[in-house]
Amino acid sequence: MSEDDDRQQSPPSDLEFVSNKARNCNATGSGSGNPEFQSAYPDQVLENVLHFLTSKRDRNAVSLVCKSWYRVEALTRSELFIGNCYAVSPARATARFARVRALHLKGKPRFADFNMMPSDWGAHFNPWALAMAKAYPWLEKVHLKRMSVTDDDLATLAELFLGFKELVLVCCDGFGTSGLAIFVNKCRQLKVLDLIESESSDDEADWISCFPEGESHLESLIFDCVECHINFEALERLVARSPSLKKLRLNRYVSIGQLYRLMVRAPQLTHLGTGSFSSSEIAGQGDQEPDYVNAFAACKTLVCLSGFREIILDYLPAIYPVCANLTSLNFSYANITAEQLKPIISKCHKLQVFWVLDSICDEGLQAVAATCKELRELRVFPVDAREDSDGPVSEVGLQAISEGCRKLQSILYFCQQMTNAAVITMSKNCPDLVVFRLCIMGRHRADHVTGEPMDDGFGAIVMNCKKLTRLAVSGLLTDKVFDYIGRHGKLVRTLSVAFAGDSDMGLKYVLEGCPQLQKFEIRDSPFGDAALRSGLHHYYNMRFLWMSSCRLTRRGCQEIARAMPRLVVEVIRSADEEEVDDAVEILYMYRSLEGPRTDAPKFVTIS
Repeated sequence: MSEDDDRQQSPPSDLEFVSNKARNCNATGSGSGNPEFQSAYPDQVLENVLHFLTSKRDRNAVSLVCKSWYRVEALTRSELFIGNCYAVSPARATARFARVRALHLKGKPRFADFNMMPSDWGAHFNPWALAMAKAYPWLEKVHLKRMSVTDDDLATLAELFLGFKELVLVCCDGFGTSGLAIFVNKCRQLKVLDLIESESSDDEADWISCFPEGESHLESLIFDCVECHINFEALERLVARSPSLKKLRLNRYVSIGQLYRLMVRAPQLTHLGTGSFSSSEIAGQGDQEPDYVNAFAACKTLVCLSGFREIILDYLPAIYPVCANLTSLNFSYANITAEQLKPIISKCHKLQVFWVLDSICDEGLQAVAATCKELRELRVFPVDAREDSDGPVSEVGLQAISEGCRKLQSILYFCQQMTNAAVITMSKNCPDLVVFRLCIMGRHRADHVTGEPMDDGFGAIVMNCKKLTRLAVSGLLTDKVFDYIGRHGKLVRTLSVAFAGDSDMGLKYVLEGCPQLQKFEIRDSPFGDAALRSGLHHYYNMRFLWMSSCRLTRRGCQEIARAMPRLVVEVIRSADEEEVDDAVEILYMYRSLEGPRTDAPKFVTIS
């Protein structure tokens, strides 16, 4: 789901600290020591100017100008983004930034989402929560991604930050409904509680009913990932007393009948996650069903629609009245066909974001291409992700999208077969692509028409899409594709590789040719120690490198660690696996100002 930080280019460090050169220069950075220039921008004037600077990239650049700007930028930074919780310690972060009101913190690498690393690897929020409580008692917002958050952490946020307003947990785990109950009860100014793709335990605590009585400040409540029953009557009362509520996403235990009652209470919603979109009530004979069509029609400001967890297709026409106004539609849980999609998508002329299952087939994608001329982002997920499954979408659907949706900027496309011609066509028709992720699920699948590797297709993407910053490659690929990426992917910041390449040269092409590369994920590819050594000049500029099931050895990893002391080199094995040979199953390598972490479990060896 959303990875907005990838779209904003910034200097390489997760938490930027000024270089020695900048620390030692005068106020202008010229080194001349001229008093006239040193006093040209007194701190108070500079502070007033920097308050208007919100971009991470711009702020990081300002902090590198000179010692004076470094100091003032830190004093005026109210929002702190840290892309790796182990890149810097909480103590160092709070010592530099004294006036932070919002914290964005990331933990585990992305492959943790696919069960490719042990669940208890780390990324604990607790030390951060305690440090923030001491340094920033006025903290208002915390956004966490892939962090381990306990019930005690939630209690800390609720009890020690009296003005706390916003909590967003994306792909987090470790907490339960009892922790949520304490949190919502004590955060009396809470505006946002978004639980997105996070795992929570069912402690049988009625957390919804623990929101304080009286008018609520809630603007956003998202809990579609919470896998337990809720007190619907308490939820209905909460929605009724939340006049500012704009975003509401329900879990699968909320039926369409209950959804109707909530919509009647909150016609001001702009974002709605429907819950199950099926009926769990046992209606009596002759009972009149609610008028779902009118309920949706009354939501005049609705622009984003998702949910449909356990959909009953007979209810789908109820959403027709809002389709013309939608800019975002998420059907990634709705197993619908092209024929069922067509009456809906034909009304969605303003649609900019569309997520869907491949059950709509190429025919459904052709319908999308015919109507959605404003589409900016498309994600097509597989109903069946097995490598040997039949793929209902192919190059036909991809080419249709490229021809009909010329404003496309981001695509994630799962399929079983593809052609170079279709990918080349997309590169020409959609030159504004920033994100291109093509996942051919079968290993080493060639162009199914010509039998050739998929090198030229991906090569066309990096050559013709000049704004490309994120790329995922798959299929039968040789070192040639990495040569293309190294020569033309000058803005690529995130690269994901699976089952690709011939030799160490492939990795060398990328590491030597992509100066902006920040995040590099590789699995099941023939890259060894020599390939790893080819990136010594660049690793300090990257956020991380992940390699699993490649041809690395412990000795090769240790060589990197000795050569780059500010790089943390973690060798990870399965929790129940013993160290039996020199082969490395998983390498996770990242820069850090603190050195090796102290909370590494036994299955992690840090060089």
